[in-house]
Amino acid sequence: MKNLQAKSLSVEEAQGIATEALLQLSRDPEQVGRFLAMSGIGPEVIREAAQEPGFLAGVLEFYMMDEALLLAFCENAGVRPTMMAAARYALAGGQEDHA
Repeated sequence: MKNLQAKSLSVEEAQGIATEALLQLSRDPEQVGRFLAMSGIGPEVIREAAQEPGFLAGVLEFYMMDEALLLAFCENAGVRPTMMAAARYALAGGQEDHA
């Protein structure tokens, strides 16, 4: 299959975007509460969970489910919204999730 992206993100670049997204999320108690509730992770194990391979992809998916949250992050971080999707794709090993 032909690669349609002009430039794909490296896993390291994607991890950087996702880590910044997690940091911004952690500054908003309401949003971090929503994230924890949706992910089923308790606040006491978030550091441990963050070491799991799919965790950062899950953080990006959380942002992508809420357009206002996504756009606020992108504006604050200077990241294009399309880069969030590219980062999620890179972190998921090139697998798309349409669930």
